[in-house]
Formats: sequence, C-alpha cells, structure tokens
Amino acid sequence: MTDQIKKKSNTNDYVFKDGFKYQHDNPYHDRLKAFDGFVLRDNEGEENCGNWAKKEFKNDNPIEVEIGSGYGHFMLEYTQNNHSINFVGLDHRFKRSFQLAKKLDKMEVKNFRYLRARGERLAHLFGESEVSKIFYFFPDPWPKTRHHKKRLFQKTFLDQAYKVLRNDGIFLIKTDHDEYFDWMVDVAQKDERFEVQMQSYDLRSEFPDHFLASFKTKFEKIFLEKGIKIKAMVLKINK
Repeated sequence: MTDQIKKKSNTNDYVFKDGFKYQHDNPYHDRLKAFDGFVLRDNEGEENCGNWAKKEFKNDNPIEVEIGSGYGHFMLEYTQNNHSINFVGLDHRFKRSFQLAKKLDKMEVKNFRYLRARGERLAHLFGESEVSKIFYFFPDPWPKTRHHKKRLFQKTFLDQAYKVLRNDGIFLIKTDHDEYFDWMVDVAQKDERFEVQMQSYDLRSEFPDHFLASFKTKFEKIFLEKGIKIKAMVLKINK
C-alpha cells in the first residue's frame, strides 16, 4: 500500500522524464487512428523530435505549439487564417481529442498536426530551438492547495519551454483564474531566461488591440459572459 501511494505521488514528476510511457484503456484511443494522417497518439509525436518541419510538414515554416487545444476553437481559426505556419496542437483528453479530430479532418488546408499527448512532454516532443511560439490558454488551474503540484506552469515546465523555443520565441498565455495567474506571474518573474513583454489582469480593457484580444475561445466566451476579466501574459525568450 505504501508503494502505491508513493508511486501515485511521484506520477507528475515521472511524466517529465525519459522513459515515460502512456498507460490507458480508452476506446477513443483506437478511434483516433482513423485520423492518423494528422493525429499522433501518445509517444508517437516524440519520434519527430527535432525534425517536425522536415519529417512531418516537409517545409521550413515556423513551428507553433498549443498546449491544451481543448475544443479547438483557436486551433481551427488560427491555422486556417495563417497558412504559412506549421501548427501542432495537443491535449490529453480522449473524447475531446476525437471530437476535435473530426472537425480538423474537414479543414481544406491541413497545416497542422494534432497530438493526443501531455504538455509535460514538451521537450520530448520538440528539439532544441525548434518552436517559435507556445500558446497556453485557459488551463486547468488546480485551485486546491493540495493540487498545486499538478499545475503545468512551474520551473520544470519552463525549463522545457526554454529549451524548445527559438531565440526570438514567445510564450502566450490567457486564463480566467486570478490565483493561477498570480502563480504564473511569480514563476515567470523569478526566471531570468524569460522577459515579461506584456502582463494584464484585464486584457480587453488594457490591451484591446493586442493579438490575444483578437479572438475568443469556447471557455473565454463563457467567462466574459459572466463578467470575469481575462488575464494575459506574453513571455519572450532570452537566450
């Protein structure tokens, strides 16, 4: 029993490390195989590490990554309006990934790949300085104190983001959650490898013309209807 508890408590750290293998028994894993022209499952995406442009997209366009694509509202709109990028969206939820894959399959321009994968695997999915932008919108805030260790945005993750981002790379963030935003601001400000280019607790009032205010995700629309202010931050890499 003690070993089981210890194993469970170390699960989050293990996801970041070499040798991690996905373990699950979910019918949507097999159903996603129907979209293997642009969907990669579990560790499959890691086979492209360092070679996404050449091996997967077969061009030299910049690689842009969204962690937690959710229902895909941003991914669908952004990729169809920006054909000169290579976009990689990822999420680890099965049914949501399958529903999004069905929508992506209908897109005429497929300048994207979708990963049923976890954000903790960022540095295993992409090589050093391979990514130009990272998008991180409305992540699970894990509000309870005992769950804070499950938050993705922490030093271990920033180590990975720093590794995969190019010298001119940027990290774009939006959230509705005040306390998690405070957490992210604190973590970012303590890390000299990143420069905070923009920070706001009320994006649409303070920066109405900013790129991050130019679109609304599914969750964002719900939060705005409830009068919740959108928090946003842009980090620039310092290499």
